[in-house]
Amino acid sequence: MRRQFVVIGLGRFGTSVARTLSELGHDVLAMDKNEQAVHTIMNEVTQAVQADGREEETLKALGVRNFDVAIVAMGDDLEANILITLMLKEMGIPKVVAKAQSSQHGKVLERIGADQIIYPEQDMGIRLAHNLIRPNVMEFIELSPDHSIFEITASPRFVKKTIGEADLRAKYGINVMAIKKKNGNIVVAPGADYLIEEKDILVIVGSKGALTKLPD
Repeated sequence: MRRQFVVIGLGRFGTSVARTLSELGHDVLAMDKNEQAVHTIMNEVTQAVQADGREEETLKALGVRNFDVAIVAMGDDLEANILITLMLKEMGIPKVVAKAQSSQHGKVLERIGADQIIYPEQDMGIRLAHNLIRPNVMEFIELSPDHSIFEITASPRFVKKTIGEADLRAKYGINVMAIKKKNGNIVVAPGADYLIEEKDILVIVGSKGALTKLPD
């Protein structure tokens, strides 16, 4: 389903979000005070405008209240970040996602109603730490303080074994949700009789402690 997103703040994070949403086929309004930032992305999104997101009348004139999701992507100007998040929530936008610089900043955003808070540097730090410890970890998504989704390259110990034979749930406390094949195909919810092949990427869910038990 095609959705409408507004991204306010076109630094590296905001530009990346806006560009990716557009590439995925959604309508994107990108906004920043900096003319060069707007010019850089104007041909890659539905609409790009040079405007100050702190001006409520500007947001209303651009029809922001009719968008499905708003992303407040600036992080350096904390006052603007918080003010814009508050105004967007008061406008009734169904989902407001805000970038936070710290846990304290995040708590303020949570108090004023942000639906989702993103910590880009913290999240990247977590991914890097996991990758340094276990190089076969391709991706890491935290679901809760205790459980996460991991993408790992199949260990040689699992290759040529079925999921049942590898006994992943009993031995390691993980569940395989999908398999990404080297040809780009994805096997969703593979059964116990699925034969794991070399270069398969396993999409698994489990506790953070489970990752330390898995063989390289």
